[in-house]
Amino acid sequence: MVINTHLHFDHAGGNTRSIDDRDVLSFPNAQYVVQRGELEHAMSPTDRDRASYFPDRFVPVSAAGQWQLVEGDVEIVPGISVIRIPGHNATIQAVKIGKGDDSLLFVADLIPTRHHLPLPWIMGYDLYPLQTLESKRKWIGEIVRGSWTVVFGHDPDYAAATLHERDGKMEYEPVDLNR
Repeated sequence: MVINTHLHFDHAGGNTRSIDDRDVLSFPNAQYVVQRGELEHAMSPTDRDRASYFPDRFVPVSAAGQWQLVEGDVEIVPGISVIRIPGHNATIQAVKIGKGDDSLLFVADLIPTRHHLPLPWIMGYDLYPLQTLESKRKWIGEIVRGSWTVVFGHDPDYAAATLHERDGKMEYEPVDLNR
């Protein structure tokens, strides 16, 4: 199973690989999970985000009939769920692994780096920045309250951290995922 947070080239690039100038599935026996609306949008993006979608990363999955399309927040298998976190685009999803204090939340482009922890620090790539703000407000609070580990999609130094609020500021403590 491959879970795509969204289908931008930098998050879905591993879906396929090129062999003899043909794009083939990287995992030919896998089901590829994505929000139904994300696939629909990727097939017909707007001028604003057309450059973020590379058809060779998702069209072969469609051709092979290996999408598992979901709508909304869904438990994919016991202990692994997808949760919509709109803002970066309309149908981006986070991946939550585990339950309770041992949970890990991969937030993709909602909080791309530790530098994006302050609520108003939002990427210029986000299509719906006010939705990003509300998604961050909700999920950073959940991460802190649940003592979850957050996984950043683009941080060059720290893949994961726990979050703590101190004196009105959000702080992070790096986590070694190889432990």
